[in-house]
Amino acid sequence: MGFELPAVSAVMARLDSPSIHLAAYGGVVFPIALLIEGPIIMLLAASTALCRDWDSYAMLRRFMVIAASILTVIHLIVAATPLYGWFVDGLLGVPVEIQAPARIGLLILTPWTAAIAYRRFQQGVLIRFGRSQSVGIGTAVRLLTNATVLAAGYIYGKVPGIVVGPSAVAAGVIVEAVVVGFLVRPVIRGELRSAPPARNPLTSRRLLSFYLPLAVTPLILLIGQPVASAALSRMELPLQSLAVWPVLLGLVFTLRCLGFSFNEVVVVQMEQPGARRVLRRFALILALATTTVLGLVAATPIGRFWFETVSALDPELAGLATAGVWLALILPAQSVFYSYYQGQLVHAHRTRAVTESVILYLTVLSTLLLVAVHFGRGPGLYLVQVAILVAGILQLVWLRRCCNALESPAENREEEYGATGSLGQFESEEP
Repeated sequence: MGFELPAVSAVMARLDSPSIHLAAYGGVVFPIALLIEGPIIMLLAASTALCRDWDSYAMLRRFMVIAASILTVIHLIVAATPLYGWFVDGLLGVPVEIQAPARIGLLILTPWTAAIAYRRFQQGVLIRFGRSQSVGIGTAVRLLTNATVLAAGYIYGKVPGIVVGPSAVAAGVIVEAVVVGFLVRPVIRGELRSAPPARNPLTSRRLLSFYLPLAVTPLILLIGQPVASAALSRMELPLQSLAVWPVLLGLVFTLRCLGFSFNEVVVVQMEQPGARRVLRRFALILALATTTVLGLVAATPIGRFWFETVSALDPELAGLATAGVWLALILPAQSVFYSYYQGQLVHAHRTRAVTESVILYLTVLSTLLLVAVHFGRGPGLYLVQVAILVAGILQLVWLRRCCNALESPAENREEEYGATGSLGQFESEEP
């Protein structure tokens, strides 16, 4: 899935007005779409943790439908009403020349949130019942769909990049959702239907107690995307930084995806004896591997090749991006350990601690960006990266502290909702 953003950026960079359309996509469309999508991102973790029987599945499915519908309406209100102008011009302060193209891209992405909500929910069921290979099949189909739309747009050559890129992304997630819906059917009719009911059934109150902190977590985290765009628009080299941002973000995200996907692995595997030791060792290996790969990009001609030849940036923008890789060097490793600690907390149903870590992240990030806007010198791209790096380190420190404070090893906890440290206990804690 991490190849999607680099592929989109590479094609958009080869169509007309690449700087304008890349800036519109990376500085407005992508951050706003992610922010609206935020509350349903953790449906994958919630589905993996909670869909143990049919009643739990049905309750979480109803929740998914309601949440996806509300967020889709919000997306349309932001993209299709005067609220867009207030948000993009007044709040983000992005350059005028990218505002109109960005609106087109945002409207094209209207079905994105609902499709992601459905497929993440069903992917959690697949992972819970040992069908993770089906998740990979859906992602492969998504990437193939992206490639087909992008290739058609590039070959035709007359459609603006801000139409081609978002169209490829929207088509990819819709097709993936359809494929995952078919792949999950045997699980729903078989293992899920026949699974014994939980000793302490999932209720609406318990579901909200468990999920609301998780929903708030990515929402708060993703606020950092438009905040970063607003900061980039107010610092040195705004248009260049906004144009490079999605390309650099796409490269780093490709490696960070390996860490992000580790979250659901931890949630499921913590139930196994001795899991923590094995997962910690795997996390160290994965963190070292992803950091090494990104280090090779930064320290060798691979970086220039990627940004100039593959991503089709002009030499000036490619130089800006290549130097920025050094500041992103440990971000993939951060993602691995973020998932390692978050997965333990979700498994133990201590979701509030995850929210606390993200509040800390956004607070530190916003403070550093405010200082950078008023007192910083140099390209905004680099100052934003430093702020993200520092905020991420402090977030990891908090997550580790919360994991160390768990009352007992997570791998020894019972699976049922009523077990010690589980959802039943979480319900009794203060909101």
